[in-house]
Amino acid sequence: MSLWLSGIGVSRGIAIARVQKMHGGELDIPEYALSASDVEGEVVRFYGAHRRAKEQLREVRARIPESTPGDIAAFIDTHLLMMDDRSITDTTVAHIRNDRINAEAALQRTRDALMAVFEQMDDAYLRTRRDDVEHVCSRIQRILLKSERQLPASGERGETFVIVADDVTPADIILLAQQQIAAFVTEYGGPLSHTAILARSLAIPAVVGLRDARRLLREGEPLIVDGEAGHVIADPDAQALAFYRDKQAAQVRHRAGLARLKGRAATSRDGVHVRLLANIELPEDARVAEEAGAEGVGLYRTEFLYMNRKELPSEDEQYEAYRRIVSAVSGTITIRTLDLGADKQVDSGRSHGPLPTNPALGLRAIRLCLREPDLFRVQVRALLRASAHGRVQIMLPMISSLQEFRQASTLIAAAREELHAEGRPMAEDVPIGAMIEVPAAAIAARQLARHARFFSIGTNDLIQYTLAIDRVDDEVNHLYDPLHPAVLQLIRQTIDAGRGAGIPVAMCGEMAGDPRFTRLLLGLGLTDFSMHPASVLEVKQIVVESNVAQLRDAVAAALECLEPQEMRERIAALA
Repeated sequence: MSLWLSGIGVSRGIAIARVQKMHGGELDIPEYALSASDVEGEVVRFYGAHRRAKEQLREVRARIPESTPGDIAAFIDTHLLMMDDRSITDTTVAHIRNDRINAEAALQRTRDALMAVFEQMDDAYLRTRRDDVEHVCSRIQRILLKSERQLPASGERGETFVIVADDVTPADIILLAQQQIAAFVTEYGGPLSHTAILARSLAIPAVVGLRDARRLLREGEPLIVDGEAGHVIADPDAQALAFYRDKQAAQVRHRAGLARLKGRAATSRDGVHVRLLANIELPEDARVAEEAGAEGVGLYRTEFLYMNRKELPSEDEQYEAYRRIVSAVSGTITIRTLDLGADKQVDSGRSHGPLPTNPALGLRAIRLCLREPDLFRVQVRALLRASAHGRVQIMLPMISSLQEFRQASTLIAAAREELHAEGRPMAEDVPIGAMIEVPAAAIAARQLARHARFFSIGTNDLIQYTLAIDRVDDEVNHLYDPLHPAVLQLIRQTIDAGRGAGIPVAMCGEMAGDPRFTRLLLGLGLTDFSMHPASVLEVKQIVVESNVAQLRDAVAAALECLEPQEMRERIAALA
């Protein structure tokens, strides 16, 4: 008898293969007291496990083929950097010495404290970085406990499997991809985790957040994984197998056809040119984005310069980082200013210590920068200096009022005057735009558009704030709905306000890179999409097959539907 299960689909594609479980779930961490004479020996044992964990990651890094896109290797580089983070090593050693406890317990205390910092972050994308802390600490713990995870091997005659596990690390995925696994299903995880992003980059179908998957699915039984819908079907009947085999074959043909779009302009059938941009984090990502056909960068996040450190990055350090990324991008690059909250404990240099912790909707992003103008000034000076090396735009996050935008613009103008007086080179024109991710900003978009040079709609937060839904909370994320009428009305208001003021409007949230919504967004008037590089060709194919004028009429009619279900059906039928 077939068993249908639903999780969160994070990487599109259909896989049909047998289950192979990856064992080694949650670790049982012992805690015991040490005698004074055993403390230094325990420190040595911790450093030995830490060294071996780094060696393992370097071995994985060395096995990545040279032809692999740079953003994939960057995941391992991120974990290697975290391994060297003194907030992990020094803090753990301090627990061993000061509390006289074993290395496993000391590392667990370090891990719990770091996880708590990430849990309190308001930005959903940054909050999922807690997974990386978990993966790095777990790797060291398994070595300490002599409980290292064994990855499944491919079966006889090259048979592939669907891996079922509690969770999989980026390193696991890279090694499993070399064994050509069919898909993976995990009990934990979300759509913004590095694991999910990497699965999409490698085109491995994946469903995450499927609780009790290891208990409900049997070793060796046939399984269908629909990575788009988030469906998992165990022991499927002949009818289900036939349906999904046809769907799988159609997807293979579809992917083969995407390669022909490289180098082709993203222009609709009725002559509307659409700019497809990339969201990136590292200089290496710029090459991947360009190869995928992105015309520039619609979102570069700067928060990683500030994280996991005791002191704020200097102006020169930030300048060098921005210069590298700006020089690597041939088109326009939109750089978002600091979007961390006060929950990020860094020494701000103020006499009364680090920034205080705030709950969600508290002191974060532009609010924090206006509260701490010296923090903002240093970053803005570095960004303006980097503008001498490319086409830079500065984007202000979490703008909720015209007053905030004006205040920030005044501080940027003052920084420009300082640099000019110092004789520092910079671009003559650096546009300043607003990220529309707070409902108040979308409602006031017409007023904001008179002052901003561009808008970028951050749908991830806009949807969360509009619907009061935390999409990384497993209890309520099923209510996260990009097609809610209120969300669509706010998106339309923002696009219309930008068009009325003659300024460009982009979208940099996940919705922009989801092919299910491309025709809807075209019909709403969006012509600048920014997304993960892996999504560029799929979105381009829909653009070149579309008639935008017809879509605008169809979408306008769909949005007038009184019944939400009827509206959904009309939007789903857009072609």
